Amino acid sequence: MKILTSGTDLNAFLECIRCSEGRLLMLDYDGTLSPHQIERHEAVPYPGIREILAEALASADCRTVIISGRSISDLLPLLGIESGIEIWGCHGWERLGPDGDYTGPDLDADISTGLEEAAEWATAEGFEERLEIKTACIAIHWRGLGGKETAGIERDVGERWHEIADGKELELHRFNGGIELRPTGMNKGMVVDNLLSGSEGSAAYLGDDLTDEDAFRAISGRGLGILVSPGLRETAADVWLTPPEELIWFLERWIESCGKTDE
Repeated sequence: MKILTSGTDLNAFLECIRCSEGRLLMLDYDGTLSPHQIERHEAVPYPGIREILAEALASADCRTVIISGRSISDLLPLLGIESGIEIWGCHGWERLGPDGDYTGPDLDADISTGLEEAAEWATAEGFEERLEIKTACIAIHWRGLGGKETAGIERDVGERWHEIADGKELELHRFNGGIELRPTGMNKGMVVDNLLSGSEGSAAYLGDDLTDEDAFRAISGRGLGILVSPGLRETAADVWLTPPEELIWFLERWIESCGKTDE
């Protein structure tokens, strides 16, 4: 555990939660609530995380939101929570409300055409097993490969997808273990802005990847940004925690503080 932003007092923040008018807990999934896996469908949460999330969801004064790059349909079986959870998937392009209401992306035709073209090219080039087609974006994964092979895939895919994106509202993003092509105009930081605009009280965002940096910047000065990672890197987060022990410690303290009331 390490404080990264001058003036941040983690224990004081946790103590203040109990007297807050509201609590907003925002969580990335892959690399944060679950360890990264070579096989994406095996990325289940760390032991104890599901139970902690269930406790958070049971608290009427704690809004708990998952903000993930995954599609919601891909995430739900891994998360293992059947109802009551709020999820923003594909970096905010789709949303599942705690009441089960779903809102999907409304993409322009040229964006959909560009994503389809990029996926078809990747399949034709032999990347089908590494290709992930999501609700509003596509990605190529290379976790588990050697450095030379990874560099080759990143170069080839990056160049071709950049050509396809040119002139369209599409952009390339690197993430831990791959590269992604997605529409412009939405990211995790925008989701955090949206959630904070209708929230009062204490707020925290926990994430691990480069795609979480937008969220860390968005919450700066309005809550706590927490990098969850085995190693420290350059980040806009306020605090660094290592998973799973320090992650679970923080979440348990959060739940404990949400359960306290001034009587």
